[in-house]
Amino acid sequence: MSALRRGLWAPVALSYAAFILVGLSSGVGGVLLPAQIDDYGLDKATIGTQFFTFSAGFMLAGATTGPLIHRLGIRTSLAVGGGAFVLAGLFTAVRPPFLAFLAAQIVAGYGTGVFESVLNAYLADLPGATTLLNRLHAFFGVGALLGPLLATGILSVLPWTAVWLVLALLALPLLIGFRLTLPAREAPPPTPAGEHADAPAGGLLATASRQPAVVLGAIFLAVYVGLEISVGNWGFSFLVDEHGQSDLLAGYTVSGYWLGLTLGRFLISPIATRLGMTATGMTFLCLAGVTLSTALAWLVPGAAMASVSFVLLGFWLGPVFPTTMAVAPRLTVPRLVPTAIGLINGVSVVGGAVFPWLAGAIAQGVGSWTLPPFALALALLQLVVWWLLTTRMTPAPAAGGAPVRDKGAI
Repeated sequence: MSALRRGLWAPVALSYAAFILVGLSSGVGGVLLPAQIDDYGLDKATIGTQFFTFSAGFMLAGATTGPLIHRLGIRTSLAVGGGAFVLAGLFTAVRPPFLAFLAAQIVAGYGTGVFESVLNAYLADLPGATTLLNRLHAFFGVGALLGPLLATGILSVLPWTAVWLVLALLALPLLIGFRLTLPAREAPPPTPAGEHADAPAGGLLATASRQPAVVLGAIFLAVYVGLEISVGNWGFSFLVDEHGQSDLLAGYTVSGYWLGLTLGRFLISPIATRLGMTATGMTFLCLAGVTLSTALAWLVPGAAMASVSFVLLGFWLGPVFPTTMAVAPRLTVPRLVPTAIGLINGVSVVGGAVFPWLAGAIAQGVGSWTLPPFALALALLQLVVWWLLTTRMTPAPAAGGAPVRDKGAI
């Protein structure tokens, strides 16, 4: 049965809008950095510490999302995450001292992380989870593409703090909408024989983190995010330094990479579903496309092929993250699914910090040409970890209770 036909269209639509907001908040960051440097009178290294504090808050969110949902339910957990985001935005809008600004980024990271993890857990439990989650993360891409435009427009007439004020105000109607459309408390998932329904919520994270499938899922997405951000951050330098592209053309190519990622999330899952592919099979196809694209960028000469391979890489990367969230219920027992999703989502930010740093360090010491082979190594690692992960997945239950291989589309 379609999630929309079940009367869930309003919270699903609000979830998409929420991910546009999350994408906006991510997309404005690079545009705001020069204004923040001038305002606070700091160098790039110091202003960049905000990324570490944001990541710390995001990881904390991943560790606490499961217990939050377990105790409070989806609606109230969204209120906690959204409320933290709004408070951080309003506080940042008054232009606090730099150390206070860093503290606000912890709160912003926590709110964003809870928002993301709770919505991933919510949609992963609906029929057609694979397509729903691919659309959810595609709307993140829409927000990320619009973010620089929003920030640039505001900075032309107002200080950088006004951008955070706008983001905070945009979150308020979303919180009201979730409050009106979601039930106060969802029925808890069934507890199979042998499980302890009364296990303390504080033990959920420890229990989930000891399960090999959940650990593999976290490693897989850490590698994925590391690959995605490494190419997104260093692709411009590679195209300019190694292929002599102009700044304008290289910038267009990187934009094409992110656009390809967004289009992949909108297009691949529905097509794969019509062809009868499972979510795991579709992911293997995408990972093969990622591997081929990175190999083309490395082995085939020419600036034109480099640009084409970057766009193709983004396209094939697109569905990987949301589809992993869609199959997360197959990695553990129902009671631990929200905790597992929060853990996997939280750990992914580690890969998003470590691998781009490593890619930059290698490029600094050896040369920018190392980006494609570095990306290829991560692509091959993804394939290996995904294969190991699929061997530990349980069959997905069909609507009638019989096990099937994957959740389909709506």
